[in-house]
Amino acid sequence: MWRLFQRERMWTRRPMAGRYDVVIIGGGVHGLATAYYLAKRGVRNIAVLEKSYIGSGASGRNTAIIRSNYRTPEGVAFYDESLKLFEGLSADLGFNVLFSQQGHLTLAHSEPAINVLRLRADVNQVMGVDSRLIWPNEIKRLVPAMDTSSHPRYPILAALYHPPGGLIRHDAVVWGYARGSDRLGVAIHPLTEVVGIARSNGRVTGVRTNHGDIQAGVIVNATAGFCARLSRLLDLKLPVVIHPLQAFVTEPVVHFLDKVIVSQNLHAYVSQTDRGELVIGAEIDPYVSYSYQSTLRFLESTAGHILDLFPCLRDVSLLRQWTGICDVTPDYSPIMGTVPGVEGLVLDVGWGTYGFKAGPVSGNRIAELIATGTTPDLIKPYSIKRFWDDRLINEKASAGPASGSGH
Repeated sequence: MWRLFQRERMWTRRPMAGRYDVVIIGGGVHGLATAYYLAKRGVRNIAVLEKSYIGSGASGRNTAIIRSNYRTPEGVAFYDESLKLFEGLSADLGFNVLFSQQGHLTLAHSEPAINVLRLRADVNQVMGVDSRLIWPNEIKRLVPAMDTSSHPRYPILAALYHPPGGLIRHDAVVWGYARGSDRLGVAIHPLTEVVGIARSNGRVTGVRTNHGDIQAGVIVNATAGFCARLSRLLDLKLPVVIHPLQAFVTEPVVHFLDKVIVSQNLHAYVSQTDRGELVIGAEIDPYVSYSYQSTLRFLESTAGHILDLFPCLRDVSLLRQWTGICDVTPDYSPIMGTVPGVEGLVLDVGWGTYGFKAGPVSGNRIAELIATGTTPDLIKPYSIKRFWDDRLINEKASAGPASGSGH
């Protein structure tokens, strides 16, 4: 009788082999998605190494807002492909990732902010993304609880409305990719820390871990906030700095908010979960640090801005506050692809505050690069060589709080 109640394990504990065709370092959404799409392409000898538990890094410390209303043509095309993959992800993985496309509003409280949103709307529409500028009357109709009057310190003048945007369950995405990868034969090794990378004649040949050495044909760095530390094992210096990013959650309240709200000027965002909790965050902290320490200054400032938008929340209690770390590049765009002079190394790093929403597209396209040996056009602009060739992709206007990833 007991056997009738046994449940299938999410993924299998496999013995560690001495060699893999592809070793992916980082057991978050990017690493697992890369493994999954590689295995779907027929590559079977794959290992994912995670120094802690699966999804313990930025993938487990974010507010999982999905959108594609970016500013640059490169960014719009890239994130729109990711959004479309998210739309079909539950069916693809056979696992409900709880994606709710409830709509995303980026608020403007000044004329310069309106001009920025107008430019983003134009780029979005040219690229075929559903995104348009709306005004206070329509904003009030979409979000009745928000104060759209002239009373707040910073009245709402306009918003960029992106109907396909929404929320997803971040842990479900991680578990779904892990389960799907395992079923395709991928070896997932949690609690396995990489402490060294072997290199010979300009090519990476394997990794040294706390459980022994592994030979590898290709190594993928998908370690988010720890990507710079890992790269130092190869004496490779990445153009990445690390910033903390904080968020907090309130007690559950009656559902009243069915849109994701982001303020471009106040640098804060809020959404409501299916459990009724309000998830609230802001931009990255203005200092470089690996600290996971939450601060009262962030809490007071961000709560004050959200109360400007929603005075009805003044008596709602805080449940918990958390902090993660972000790997930020000079142009707020990721670094993807191979590295000149280091054959066999592939980077999927530099995601800042918007890495979770890029998980499916980055995993799919990095897998294509590894399987075919050719860099897909969609990720060519994000090569590390752009920093040497002065071809930066300035995505700062749609990053930070506008990204709403909150870790």
